[in-house]
Amino acid sequence: MLASLFLIGALTSTPQMSVQAASQTIIEDGADGMTRAVNRMVGGIITYARWPGTPQNSRTICLVGTPQLTERVAPSVPGNDPAIAVRRMTAAAVTGGGDCDILFLGRMPVADRQRLIGWVRGRAVLTISDDDPACLYGAMFCLANKPAGLSFSVNLDAIGRGPLRVDPRVLKIGQADGGAP
Repeated sequence: MLASLFLIGALTSTPQMSVQAASQTIIEDGADGMTRAVNRMVGGIITYARWPGTPQNSRTICLVGTPQLTERVAPSVPGNDPAIAVRRMTAAAVTGGGDCDILFLGRMPVADRQRLIGWVRGRAVLTISDDDPACLYGAMFCLANKPAGLSFSVNLDAIGRGPLRVDPRVLKIGQADGGAP
């Protein structure tokens, strides 16, 4: 797998939230390349999150809606720790006790997205979306396919609303594969 990675940080403030953006340029062709890039990026984000009072050996990612950047969400976690189980669920199943550590939000009705983001507040649940590139609708991390490559935005306001802790070094995810800062 040939990949060249680098980060570009830019701070943007809106009245409701603070969003930090980071970019990775990934030299991989086709849908398989995008799937690998998305799964590597999601896995990297997960490694920088800490759930209070729970061991890090396994996590459950609940996939709600239709992912836009890949058909197969299967996070690639560096070092294979923690193990990630992926379950497709409805918004109602998640809020009814879906036992999710991570929510991956694809395209879905606005009412479902709002219900899920409201349900997450105050809970130790990491939220990642690939259907909100600007991170305006309340997810913690938002993936986007830009001309320069796969990128993500961080919604600092959403992270600050719950007990989940995210290491600020998350913006350095791309450097792990030997890219320039």
